Amino acid sequence: MTFESKRPKLELTDKENRHLTSLSHSRTEPVRSVERAKILLLSYQGKNDSQIADELNTNRQKVIRCIKKALAYGIHEAIEDLPRSGRPREITPEGRAWIISLACMKPKDFGYPHELWTHELLAKHIRNNCLDEEYPEAVKISSGTISKILSASNIKPHKISSYLHQRDPDFESKSAVVLHTYKQVKLLKAMDKKGYNMDVAIVSYDEKPGMQAVGNKYPDLMPVVDEYPTISRDYEYVRHGTLSLLAGIDLLTGIIHYQVREQHRSAEFVDYLKIIDSYYPKKLKIVVILDNLKVHTSKETQKYLESVPQRFHFVFTPKHASWLNIIESLFSKMTRSLLRGMRVSSKEELGDRIINKSPVIFR
Repeated sequence: MTFESKRPKLELTDKENRHLTSLSHSRTEPVRSVERAKILLLSYQGKNDSQIADELNTNRQKVIRCIKKALAYGIHEAIEDLPRSGRPREITPEGRAWIISLACMKPKDFGYPHELWTHELLAKHIRNNCLDEEYPEAVKISSGTISKILSASNIKPHKISSYLHQRDPDFESKSAVVLHTYKQVKLLKAMDKKGYNMDVAIVSYDEKPGMQAVGNKYPDLMPVVDEYPTISRDYEYVRHGTLSLLAGIDLLTGIIHYQVREQHRSAEFVDYLKIIDSYYPKKLKIVVILDNLKVHTSKETQKYLESVPQRFHFVFTPKHASWLNIIESLFSKMTRSLLRGMRVSSKEELGDRIINKSPVIFR
């Protein structure tokens, strides 16, 4: 006599059928999910539990559990594992709060030489001090448990992230002036297209100091097809010194005015101002966006500015906010492309190579 199942037949919508079919052929989804999709498809096609188990080389009870779960909760819940209660927590809420509070302090506050906690160091400290703090449940705590507790609170005491401290109390007003100057550039460009005469030049200026002239002690080995895919470089190198790039972008034309010097003192900055002074017609006012470096307001700089009255107008970025200056995007691009991995035999070669022989107007 043929056994007839009293369990309802599994019904699938077209969308569910397509989803299960796609999942059953997947090579990236978990094996258990692929197997459960195949079970549901075979059941929908009319095969009984034993036939499905034989075809998929699995046990009948697993097939029954999967189909019952689909009938009770739906196919998506049958594919995924339902949440389980799990093992009861051994660390009390108070104990967890104590552990988190420790993680939010530095190890040196407890006499350790370390600057940052590791999970193992924190676990060791907790095991050594939990009885004194009246948290005996933590006497056998492991670094794995520490990791779970901290992850649940999104605490990562083994990592450091950067933040920008707002040092300038006048940040809002100063940044508004800088942004207003950029808005003025846009208006002036529109006026220039209509044929109006320009009475101002706007230059975004900064220095890029410490460009290292680093040379190879031994020659680079170039890639070889099917053998060595990358350039090979010996770890030893020779230092030839550093150079500074003094540069400014004319925000109306995109032209870059620059100097390559060994230093960037007041004398070099004044020389730069003299260069752009000689470049622009005398009728133009030269607006310079720059940061608060001391050489920009030194006595030597002030003396020169007094010799060319009303020729220059400085717009200072807020303190510790040079990122508001557009020239920084040029320096960033140089660092990521031109200067990245550069090797030279002298400072003269470095200075020569950073001067673009085929310039393109910066926009």
